[in-house]
Amino acid sequence: MSKVFFHLNNINNFMWGNVGFFLIVFLGVYFTHKSRYFQIKRFPYIIKLFFSSFKSEDKKPGISPIRLLITSIGGSIGIGNIVGICTAIQIGGPGAIFWTWNAGFLGMIIQYTEVFLGMKYRKRHANKSYSGGPMHFLPKAFKNNWVGIFIAIIIGLYGVEIFLFNVMKDSVAINWHINKTLLTTLLLFLIFISTIGGIKKVSSIISYILPVFLGLYIFMILFILAANFQLIPGVFLLIFKSAFTKTASIGGFAGSTLMLTISMGLSRGAYAADLGVGYNSVIHSESNTDDIKKQATLATFGVFFNTFILCSLATFAVIITNKWSSGNDATLMLQEALSTYFPFMHIFMPFFLFLLGYITIITLLVIGLKCAEFISKKRGKVIYYLYSFITLFSCSFINATEAFALMSFMGAILLIINLIGIFLLRKEIEFDIQK
Repeated sequence: MSKVFFHLNNINNFMWGNVGFFLIVFLGVYFTHKSRYFQIKRFPYIIKLFFSSFKSEDKKPGISPIRLLITSIGGSIGIGNIVGICTAIQIGGPGAIFWTWNAGFLGMIIQYTEVFLGMKYRKRHANKSYSGGPMHFLPKAFKNNWVGIFIAIIIGLYGVEIFLFNVMKDSVAINWHINKTLLTTLLLFLIFISTIGGIKKVSSIISYILPVFLGLYIFMILFILAANFQLIPGVFLLIFKSAFTKTASIGGFAGSTLMLTISMGLSRGAYAADLGVGYNSVIHSESNTDDIKKQATLATFGVFFNTFILCSLATFAVIITNKWSSGNDATLMLQEALSTYFPFMHIFMPFFLFLLGYITIITLLVIGLKCAEFISKKRGKVIYYLYSFITLFSCSFINATEAFALMSFMGAILLIINLIGIFLLRKEIEFDIQK
């Protein structure tokens, strides 16, 4: 089995480090130029729109734009932005975060195009709710209805988040000494009972859970950075140096090639911000607003927050505390970094990762259910629930690195197909450009 994952990692490195790298850079640069450098010129408006959206939550049928943004952030924020970026640094070196930043900058405009097309081709139901996403606009791009079904299947497979489930389960089991089989069963029960009610119920759950614990986590990271303020310039120097050179082995770190660093950074950036995968397009398409440009603009804040803030904070913490090269499991890397300054991290971090993993998993699972319903309105949901249970339970006994390899592979497929489709529909995309 190890040989299979060895070859799968090589395929992932090629798909992300070559094909994915080219598509992200090409499309990102193309749309950045076409939109007159939207991410830079409209950034103040993006921030203003984010805060003003809290005040202007209306009572129209459906889900408000800000709730959907919080849901999309919750769906991608999870363990991927914390443990996932630690995995990328552990494998690809500190330079991986540089490529994550690049993916974030270019990803903001790519995210805009995804959400714009998802809303433009969304369908309204009798109950005044909406359905949109890649399965609705890709058939227009490739002029083939089977593309919609194929992409819905892949998104559904990707929606069963075995990597986050593994990290969440292992963190709780190791720190709290709970039997893994019993824990897996309890987690599955909590996950499936929360998905009944769709995106609307999930968005309510996330709105109550996420802000408090996320605020506490950010405070602790900022405290570590403040305590080691004089080391921050050295961290940036290490990151930029490692981004363009082969990183030699240090401590428990095995060293990395430039291609591996790029692959880890880009895949982390895309994975952390749901770039090119299509989930955010599905989520934002349920917005009760008719202003497509405004919703697409709001969606770009999620990419900025995930890649430039959360991924960066986790990276700085493990580099400043020298935990990135310790050779320890990536699941515990950030926990060890926080433990150098705060007590009871063996209790807080497992609980925090549990909440983030729980939020992400139920969000992605609900999107997977919508894809299953798109394929078959009668049996889709039942089959998908059964598939999800079997997959999460059976894959909970493989290690997190192998789970990440599987998720990264499916993410690469979605990225390539979605970005090609977006390029084919490039003439239909309009940008919110301030004159």
